[in-house]
Amino acid sequence: MLTDAATDLPPAALRLPQNQLLAALPEPERRQLLAQCDTVRVQAGQLLFEPGQQPGHMFFPLDTLVSLLAVADGRMTLEVGVVGREGMLGASVLHAGRPVQLRAVVQRNGRVLRVEAECFGQLFEQMPVLQHLLQRYTDALLAQVIQIAVCSRFHMLEARLARSLLMTRDRLQSEKFHLTHEFLAQMLGVRRVGVTKAASALQEKKLIGYSRGNIEILDSAGLEQAACRCYGLVREDGVLGLGQVLR
Repeated sequence: MLTDAATDLPPAALRLPQNQLLAALPEPERRQLLAQCDTVRVQAGQLLFEPGQQPGHMFFPLDTLVSLLAVADGRMTLEVGVVGREGMLGASVLHAGRPVQLRAVVQRNGRVLRVEAECFGQLFEQMPVLQHLLQRYTDALLAQVIQIAVCSRFHMLEARLARSLLMTRDRLQSEKFHLTHEFLAQMLGVRRVGVTKAASALQEKKLIGYSRGNIEILDSAGLEQAACRCYGLVREDGVLGLGQVLR
């Protein structure tokens, strides 16, 4: 979990927000919220939430990526969502203090804005514009979670891997990133050998380069063709994309 030793960066309120959800707020509300935030470093593999926990903090990613994993029998996992600088984590605290239902695991080293859940709840009650924005965001995120769950049940692994890599690229805004076989297996809910076969198939088509967890997308258009149609739905400008929320 997070420690106070990680909060050694300048106060969030002293610089422009890099989180798109916060940037969508009017300046007075944004400044008021940022004044209550700490900027915290997080590391790949770090747990932010476990199912059943009551969140003590809300998190707004800046330059990191967080996987939302459904957990079965305490060990089997499947990624049903991913949150980057376009979103937030911990919104369940706004719904009558419900515990979180998904595991939140950091994919990539980076930074998040962190605000105490109690403080955020008070600001939420005082800001109708924040209520409206987060209602739209949580509705869009839920739609994506449902679509990805359907994708995981009905689509081939190679197409699902292509979709997942494209979603990671979009949120990191980079064609190069690091994801280990083990992490990809957790995300896709398969054994590592399945990830190896799917990644090898994409490599043979010269769509990606993959070595020791270092991934480079070589042919974006080709990878989009290899992905299932779910990617077109959940991408930022898609029917279920978060671009509609941030406009």
